[in-house]
Amino acid sequence: MTSWSTRADVVAKLRRRWERGEFLARLAEGRQWEPLDLALRGPTARDLADRFGEVRAWVERWRVSDGRGMRVETRTIGGRVIGTNEIPHKVWIDTYDQLWMLIGTARQVSRFTDLLTATRTQAPRIAEWMVSKPLEVLRFADEWDKLINTVLWISCHASRDKYLRQIDVPGVDTKFIEGHRGILSALLDRQLPAQRVDHIRPPSDFAGRYQFQSKPDYVRFRWLGHRNGYTEMTVQAAELADTPPNCSTVFVVENEITYLAFPPPEGSIVIFGGGYALPRLNRLAWLADKNLTYWGDIDTHGFAILNQMRRRYPHARSMLMDRPTLLAHEAHWTQEPKPVNAHLPLLTSDEAALYTDLVEGVLGDAVRLEQERVRFCAIERALHALPR
Repeated sequence: MTSWSTRADVVAKLRRRWERGEFLARLAEGRQWEPLDLALRGPTARDLADRFGEVRAWVERWRVSDGRGMRVETRTIGGRVIGTNEIPHKVWIDTYDQLWMLIGTARQVSRFTDLLTATRTQAPRIAEWMVSKPLEVLRFADEWDKLINTVLWISCHASRDKYLRQIDVPGVDTKFIEGHRGILSALLDRQLPAQRVDHIRPPSDFAGRYQFQSKPDYVRFRWLGHRNGYTEMTVQAAELADTPPNCSTVFVVENEITYLAFPPPEGSIVIFGGGYALPRLNRLAWLADKNLTYWGDIDTHGFAILNQMRRRYPHARSMLMDRPTLLAHEAHWTQEPKPVNAHLPLLTSDEAALYTDLVEGVLGDAVRLEQERVRFCAIERALHALPR
């Protein structure tokens, strides 16, 4: 099996450089083509003596290739014993057109140059980016007009009081925006002035990064005990932050049915937390002045959420997240799917000891007691024992 270079080897080398964007970038920059040479691995003088037929066939294949997208240069090998022979030594690509023909990219080059020319007129800043990312442009060639029109609309019309839904470009909707956030972010970062981009926010937070109105956070809560009018409300977190409910005690629970069935201490509300939803609650500064109690699952994530809550509200108590509750409900234990093992410095000593046992599997593998599995009478006793 010979290792001598073939036409396919040369094309593969050139394709790899094409796939790095090297050739298109050079063309887009307006640089003149400089003849490109690629060395060939060919037979030695010993091969000429031992495998003359194979060498002659290899030389013939390169003779046929000469002029078909490349120029073949030869060198002399051999000597007095076997005579001298001219064999291919390297190939030359003398023009851009030869290169495009050889690697089969002429149509893509034409498409890119058309897009670049049009964009230089519409959005010169983006055209500069195109020169350095030509293959990224080709990847989105079919949607390029929509992308540019979207960027220009945002540049002219976006504001903090508008939602993404209000982008008014033919053929563009929120699904298009969501599916093209990466490329749109790259283009917008070039097009918009620095003060129009919040670089702290990632492209995945498209609305926040480009200062659109974001979907509001909501807080769902119930009044406990006797109350006229509504017993339950879902309110925008920003509005609830400005208008605290008239209560002295706040409970935060994670399970929806537990939230709906929560017993009614007078002068209290219960908030449906729903997992790692603390950013919503962090906006409610008035929680710092309330008797605040958190009740989550007895598992590693439950304690992690409790620790997070205490970063904002150090006075927050926990309820039914203790060893006696866990041991009293052993028949209802399940396994936590993906336990965490983080340093939680804001737990009390008893909470930290139980958390450590859960992490280390002292009571069993990934032990978990979900909130909804705790007996209802235990909830009532715990509420009765809480300080008022």
